[in-house]
Amino acid sequence: MVVFHLLIKAERNLQQKNVTRFARRLYETLQGRLPNHVKVVEVGPRDGLQNEPMQVETETKLELIKKLSQAGLSTIEVTSFVSPKWVPQMADHKEIMENLNLDDSISYPVLVPNLKGLETAVKAGAKEIAVFGSASESFSKKNINCSIDESLSRFKEVISAALDKGIKVRGYVSCVCGCPYEGYISPKAVVHVAKVLHESGCYEISLGDTIGVGTPGSMAVMLEEVSKVVPINKLAVHCHDTYGQALANILTALQMGVSVVDSSVAGLGGCPYAKGASGNVATEDLVYMLHGMGIKTGINLKRLIEAADFITLALNKPTNSKVGKAMSSRSSLL
Repeated sequence: MVVFHLLIKAERNLQQKNVTRFARRLYETLQGRLPNHVKVVEVGPRDGLQNEPMQVETETKLELIKKLSQAGLSTIEVTSFVSPKWVPQMADHKEIMENLNLDDSISYPVLVPNLKGLETAVKAGAKEIAVFGSASESFSKKNINCSIDESLSRFKEVISAALDKGIKVRGYVSCVCGCPYEGYISPKAVVHVAKVLHESGCYEISLGDTIGVGTPGSMAVMLEEVSKVVPINKLAVHCHDTYGQALANILTALQMGVSVVDSSVAGLGGCPYAKGASGNVATEDLVYMLHGMGIKTGINLKRLIEAADFITLALNKPTNSKVGKAMSSRSSLL
């Protein structure tokens, strides 16, 4: 009887593998070439938690980062070296860096807004940073209190100083598909910011649909323009799911050659300066989709859901992930 069940299980596994291979061939044939592997950049500990109304304990953040590491995430954005006056949830950035259980196979980037933030981050042990610009003048002034060109001038100094210290730099461009203050954002505005960040030395540019208004159509048009000045293999996408378009937009990006995607465990996040922006695309939903298309991530979905269960329990809130709701051990308790 045991042998019979093992044979059935083996046959089901083989069928699943065949279905996955067929799905991949079908997508490649009908919708363009897909990457074999996607790097998932987990932004939950920073972008996810910065918008939470309650202060999250440092120990809880560290445990979340540990669980995400154990799930197989190779890049985890852990904190932000901004003034606690503006983002109080990230006030423990030094403690986070000092108490990380570092793994040489994992990158732990931190967000920095200026040279002072860079100096503090380096002293705390940061090996990689991220800088953030906006394609919207209004959002730039609301978010970092300066114009786009002023912010780019500032970031050039930060990037140069970081590179001189051997620190890798990733660039963010926000509001690439729309702005809460200006509405439509021209792809040319995105091109301008992305080009400067790339030429200044950012190894990768993450294009953020900050308020989640993008569609596969607007995502494709924007990526087409940006990829003319920044190689597609240097681009990532960062999609919020306000209008339920995040996975569709990510699939569009994959079809166009993007192979790096930002996401947040349990769909945590939003933006303190973008009213109405709901969370990032949930890492669980993204991984489920990618694995179903035969695309490797190196992530264990079961362990990822365990990490999501941990942080949602700590926050006393349900997950925003559809996959999490379907598969979570907490779903029967909510």
